[in-house]
Amino acid sequence: MKCIAAVDRNWAIGKNNKLLVSIPADMRFFRDHTVGKVVIMGRATLQSFPGAKPLKNRINIVVTRDPKFYVPDAIIVHSVKEAAEAAAAYPADDVYVIGGASIYRQFLPLCDTAYITKIDYAYDADTYFPNLDADPEWALTDESDEQTYYDLTYTFTEYRRTAETPEAPADGE
Repeated sequence: MKCIAAVDRNWAIGKNNKLLVSIPADMRFFRDHTVGKVVIMGRATLQSFPGAKPLKNRINIVVTRDPKFYVPDAIIVHSVKEAAEAAAAYPADDVYVIGGASIYRQFLPLCDTAYITKIDYAYDADTYFPNLDADPEWALTDESDEQTYYDLTYTFTEYRRTAETPEAPADGE
């Protein structure tokens, strides 16, 4: 299982259930990695998409505590365990965790690779990705040349788990 996110220099990923910035090359990077694959997300992330609809050309697994939540063209589950079981029907390399913060925290122990777009700017934010640079279980294994979008600089990075992937965590929250 993998995760993919864009973070600012403080590992922030959003504010008020919105991305901090939309960089076309980062959107393309996300699309290139996830089209034709499985994406796991929380309900709020799904509802932040245009029309609150699942992403096209992907298998969407949505984690929610609401037993009545339904959206067409998505697999609705109610725990990390259920999501992992649903994702197990697909090759692990084809499964991407795409947010939000609570979902990243709960699924990160199940991931072996993280694709992180690092934006060299500190935004006003309320939602964060775990800081992989400060986690000894993760190592930066690849980094692109510096890219620019107007006055922003950013890089595409890849982190790999250095320790053995542990068992699924107990469902939190």
